[in-house]
Amino acid sequence: MFKSILVPTDGSPRSLRAVKMAATLAHETGATLTLLHVSPTYKTPYYPDGVFIDWPNERDYKADCTKSAEKLFATSVKAAQEGGVVAKTMQTFSDSPWEEILASAKKAKSDLVVMASHGRRGVQALILGSETQKVLSHSKVPVLVVR
Repeated sequence: MFKSILVPTDGSPRSLRAVKMAATLAHETGATLTLLHVSPTYKTPYYPDGVFIDWPNERDYKADCTKSAEKLFATSVKAAQEGGVVAKTMQTFSDSPWEEILASAKKAKSDLVVMASHGRRGVQALILGSETQKVLSHSKVPVLVVR
């Protein structure tokens, strides 16, 4: 049925639930499982005259993001192993997570994306947007939303 499943994860409990669901599906269908974490891109700060802020350089920023992603992946990889699947990991940098999720699905040749919905509604959903909704709207492959 499915050959390659992509699971975007942010380390939240809902996201971990999506990983567990995807691991079960991967185990039952013999699919590969790829875990994805999208970190924000590095932004060069703007300093008005007379203001000094100690800002990390891009190399240190990326190293910190990678370290955080590795911690996040450790929990998700363990959950996948408990589901009987060995998961690959992929970390990327983007200011548009939904676009990066779709690009990563294409790169991993995924035929299913499994992701969590954080259940934002009303004004909060309008202001924050919904990465899940954007993926659902633009994906060319099926998307399983876990709540």
